[in-house]
Amino acid sequence: MLERIKANNRLWAERMVQADEQVFRRLEQRQTPEYFWIGCSDSRVPANQIVGLGPGEIFVHRNVANLAGAQDMNFLCVLEYAVEALKVRHILVVGHYGCGGVAAAADKERRGILDHWLHPIRAVMDDNRRDLATIKNARERLDRLCELNVIQQVRNVSSTVIVQDAWRKKQDLHVHGLIYSLGNGLLNDLDVTMGP
Repeated sequence: MLERIKANNRLWAERMVQADEQVFRRLEQRQTPEYFWIGCSDSRVPANQIVGLGPGEIFVHRNVANLAGAQDMNFLCVLEYAVEALKVRHILVVGHYGCGGVAAAADKERRGILDHWLHPIRAVMDDNRRDLATIKNARERLDRLCELNVIQQVRNVSSTVIVQDAWRKKQDLHVHGLIYSLGNGLLNDLDVTMGP
């Protein structure tokens, strides 16, 4: 079952070395990404490929529905490492249209442990109930909720002690909100960038 994966890996490694003989030697030494990507776990949204960056150029954290919660120790540890050790300059909170996690939060069906995880999205939905109600098309309404979720996560990241301390220390750090379209492969800037 793993033969295809291993064969693909060998071909990829060969292509990387053909393009740059020293690539793996440099990657062994250290990573110095400028970008930290907080995205959805959806397999159709591969961070490096979407933005055309290679290994070592983008630090990535992914979870269901690209949440950045103050209660998620995994996220906070990765954020702290990205900001304090790697000194990334740009944090990209990236959602995507057609997000299954956002859709699951919106339909309000019971899903067990996932309900706890999706609670912040339901809060975003409740906070924006009037605006969302004006959107009659169900798909457009869900797309807007995906955008609103990204906007809230940008706020969450920006309000962490980690980011606030970096700004207090005059670290050049910005938090951006982007959304990816599965339909055309493009990222859209939601114009909610926050900085020092």
